[in-house]
Amino acid sequence: MVNQNSGITVISNNAMLDSATSHVEANNHVTDFLLEDVPHLSDYIPDLPIVVHKNSPGGTLFRRAGPAQKVYFDSEEVYACVVTCGGLCPGLNTVIRELVCGLYHMYGVQKVLGIGGGYRGFYSRNTVPLSPKIVNDIHKRGGTILGTSYGGHDTSKIVDSIQDRGINQVYILGGFGTQNEAAMIFEEIRKRGLKVAVVGIPKTIDNDIPVIDKSIGFDTAVEEAQRAINSAHVEAESAENGIGVVKLMGRCSGFIAMYATLASRDVDCCLIPESPFYLDGPGGLLEFIEKRLREQGHMVIVIAEGAGQELIPSNDTSNKNKPDASSDDLFQDVGLWLSQKIKDHFARNTKKTINLKYIDPTYMIRAIPSNASDNVFCTLLAQSAVHGAMAGYTGFTVGPVNGRNCYIPFHLINEGQKRVVITDRMWARLLSSTTQPSFVNPQHITEEAKVE
Repeated sequence: MVNQNSGITVISNNAMLDSATSHVEANNHVTDFLLEDVPHLSDYIPDLPIVVHKNSPGGTLFRRAGPAQKVYFDSEEVYACVVTCGGLCPGLNTVIRELVCGLYHMYGVQKVLGIGGGYRGFYSRNTVPLSPKIVNDIHKRGGTILGTSYGGHDTSKIVDSIQDRGINQVYILGGFGTQNEAAMIFEEIRKRGLKVAVVGIPKTIDNDIPVIDKSIGFDTAVEEAQRAINSAHVEAESAENGIGVVKLMGRCSGFIAMYATLASRDVDCCLIPESPFYLDGPGGLLEFIEKRLREQGHMVIVIAEGAGQELIPSNDTSNKNKPDASSDDLFQDVGLWLSQKIKDHFARNTKKTINLKYIDPTYMIRAIPSNASDNVFCTLLAQSAVHGAMAGYTGFTVGPVNGRNCYIPFHLINEGQKRVVITDRMWARLLSSTTQPSFVNPQHITEEAKVE
């Protein structure tokens, strides 16, 4: 039967899936869907439940994650490896632990290898054997016991190493860029005809990986951000004309800033990359700050690191983060820049003395262990990844779609980054909570009207 609930279609075992025509047939009723199935190392395995991704026209089907009726790998032949890439994120150690314990305890796999230092660990021979005893309590620590880094991706060298070592299951933990590179590894393995399953596990506290509902570390990041916001609120409320500015992660997507603001209720203004703002003139941010200080005597501003980058002069190096061998492309420190702009405005245009405190909790949030919610979520993703690989599926990322864990092909994960939709209800809820204006520049409206 086809069971539909809250926009999600689950195809149960007595329904028949025709993968050639992408039709679902149940009780003599045929419905058109777009089936986004994941590649498989063997023939089609029937009778596995599937969920629908409700955001696509006509519906898109993904394969439901979980134990399969047929296991493609012999446990004694499995030689698995785990690698963590990119920046730190709460939950990495929990995923590593559950991958190792899942392989050992659910399938009897005895050989699991940890690749140290990110992708370059494949060809620099930086490895460590993993067992349930070794990973037993690592979920209580932040960071990753394997080490991590940006860059170092060399598809040919990595696949050569996989082939030379006899590895046949590769579990890759990483964010948007890492998943794109995992797809390259999968394509090279398929090109060589190797019996190797490549599985991605989404890791980014920015929550900017498309298709999936959320990635590991996001809940922990939002919770920990509350501490910084609360500190900023206490500082601002305790001083005359106090202003607290908190910069949170979010280079291209403002999910952490948005959810932390909604959860806090102490924030007066939230600035994210998806919603442009301007400083001076009627309806600008500085005018709003003056208004809020008149009304309540203090104010808290949360700004995502990618917000307002277009406003900072390119030749302004005073606010640019120092280069780091293990960092993404450099962004201007928008929190420092905004804090200075606010100070300059009040010193120049008003007789008011302000007390501004700037808090940047970025590295504190990245380095902490995952909370209870994320620990459970990491366990679900890790076990789902193991089930998928053992069933012979490959070239996929595991993640929740409309609340159901699914196997999503790499090509969909790599289509683009997920961003906050400012015409959606969640952003409307935030505007209602902070009572901030939309900061739409009248000049831009006039220019767009002239073009039309």
